[in-house]
Amino acid sequence: MPLGIGLIGCGAIGAILAKAVDEGRAGDACLVVVFDENLKKAVDLAQKLKSKPKVARNFNELIECEDVKLVVEAASQEAVKAYAIEVLRAGKDLMVMSVGALVDSKLTSEINRIAKENGRKIYVPSGAIAGLDGVKASAIDKIEKVVLTTRKPLKALSDNLYFKEKFGGKVEELTVIYEGPALEACRLFPANVNVAATLSLVGVGAEKTVVRVVADPALERNVHEIEVKGEFGDLVVRVENVPSRENPKTSYLAALSAIATLRKITEPIVIGT
Repeated sequence: MPLGIGLIGCGAIGAILAKAVDEGRAGDACLVVVFDENLKKAVDLAQKLKSKPKVARNFNELIECEDVKLVVEAASQEAVKAYAIEVLRAGKDLMVMSVGALVDSKLTSEINRIAKENGRKIYVPSGAIAGLDGVKASAIDKIEKVVLTTRKPLKALSDNLYFKEKFGGKVEELTVIYEGPALEACRLFPANVNVAATLSLVGVGAEKTVVRVVADPALERNVHEIEVKGEFGDLVVRVENVPSRENPKTSYLAALSAIATLRKITEPIVIGT
């Protein structure tokens, strides 16, 4: 029987994921219901899909649907804070795309506790970076440092308040606009550094992971470079991401990683940690 999915968030990533499920490219899964605080977005998305999923008018309509076994959050950090615990309490598994919310240790601890009490799973896709299997394995032993350097084109930072306030929303040359712990980076760049949160979760934590955010007016793609040094040796990963056509702040690979995670959940052979 296909895995029944409820989708929270019908924006860029949610739409890509919904289409993949609808076309059978996301494993043995079916989209049962979609929900967005902007009802029109949910209606428009549902109408474009062959499966014509139900449109929930509110969160309760989604969570009360018995056919939904996995809820995918593709909305915002606020959505994770508002809905994650209720999803788990309702006996449903959860996939989190807005991983920045999980750098809040109190929230993550509570989500983890509720999941254990209800026998549920929380899935976090790798997002717009690669190499997480290696980082996760290396963290079993001692890690000396984890550094993430994220280079962004200006259009990907156009709505960021920190960039506007400190740099006027524009730089003339490659400029480091932030360097510090991932914990603060996720607060200052909520729409841009989910990769920092994901890396922190599998590595040394949000306070010890160093993040550099670089604004580059000559850049067209989002570029992420991971450096890890530890007992295992050295790991260096570089990814140049094509931005999503629907939202330049989001890398297309982030949506593809969610599709790959659904396949991993529903397929019998699991490769990687």
